Amino acid sequence: MNLQLLWTLFIEFFKTGLFALGGGLATIPFLYEMMEKYHWFNADDLMNMIAVSESTPGPMGINMATYVGFHTTGNNILGGLITTFGLILPSVIVICIVAKFLQKFKTSHWVQDAFYGLRPAVTAMIATAGLGVFVSTIFPEGVISVGSISWIHLILFVILSGASFYFKKIHPIVMILSCALLGILFAL
Repeated sequence: MNLQLLWTLFIEFFKTGLFALGGGLATIPFLYEMMEKYHWFNADDLMNMIAVSESTPGPMGINMATYVGFHTTGNNILGGLITTFGLILPSVIVICIVAKFLQKFKTSHWVQDAFYGLRPAVTAMIATAGLGVFVSTIFPEGVISVGSISWIHLILFVILSGASFYFKKIHPIVMILSCALLGILFAL
């Protein structure tokens, strides 16, 4: 087992866990950076990771970390464990610190103001991730032009977005299973 690779995976996912505020979608920009920097996976792999991570039980960020670690180390469970540990360790550290000083943090204007300021940053990270997935799906060749649009993907996106806005109480599992079924039927 390549210890340098395991250490790099741990450090990269530790940084991701430390700075990806806002949940699993906020990890996507960090994964794009890893893809470009280390070439551990390509854009198609990343899209598949997102799809699988969104469709499987558990937090999306942890699912993606486990997948990257497992995949990058040649389907080795240790790689998945190292990346998952790297991703969750910053949260565990922060939670322990916050728990120790909870009463002081609850009433602190500085902390409340900091969280108020973090909201736009978290929103921007999630929106950027969503836009990146959208562009990669609608323009699978990587060229943004009318000629490279995947019309079937665009049409399905519009229909499913409309359905999710119109039917507000539709369960996410129904959407995920519907999309998986459409993907099988249309061989997307």
